[in-house]
Amino acid sequence: MMKKLMLLSVVLLPLLFASCNAPKGVPSTKGTANLQKTINGPWLLNTVTYEDNEGKFTSILFNDADASCFEGTEWYFRNNNNTGSYIIESSDNCSGGERFFRWSILNTGQLQFKAIDSKYKDISGGLGYRLDIANLEDSQMVLKSRVSVEGEPITIVYSFTKNQ
Repeated sequence: MMKKLMLLSVVLLPLLFASCNAPKGVPSTKGTANLQKTINGPWLLNTVTYEDNEGKFTSILFNDADASCFEGTEWYFRNNNNTGSYIIESSDNCSGGERFFRWSILNTGQLQFKAIDSKYKDISGGLGYRLDIANLEDSQMVLKSRVSVEGEPITIVYSFTKNQ
């Protein structure tokens, strides 16, 4: 029994410390306040791509719209009240309009957000999303989320540039 406990401790302890590290591309010296300051402002979501699997994928992002509807969307993050919005253009495939969200950055190097209305009320029933911050610089941001499709892992990659 003691031997199993010791082995479990040896296996879990490194995992605990590894999970506290900032993701690659996000300087560990930046605290969440500095990351929030960097993310503050207008961003353009240039591309939504997929890693870790091959093929053509169709996906509904954030329980909202097809991934193709998000390419070219303008996002705005406000760090003074942790709210933001993105605008999807109307098309045959996309229901256009402005969507609002409340966001924060976790110590794990993740951006989390949930849908709200224009009066800052939760409209998601508590449902939210967490994206890994793979890279965040003054002019570029890359967010990633790991999902499973038919039991196979896929990483969705969101590549942004800062609008000046």
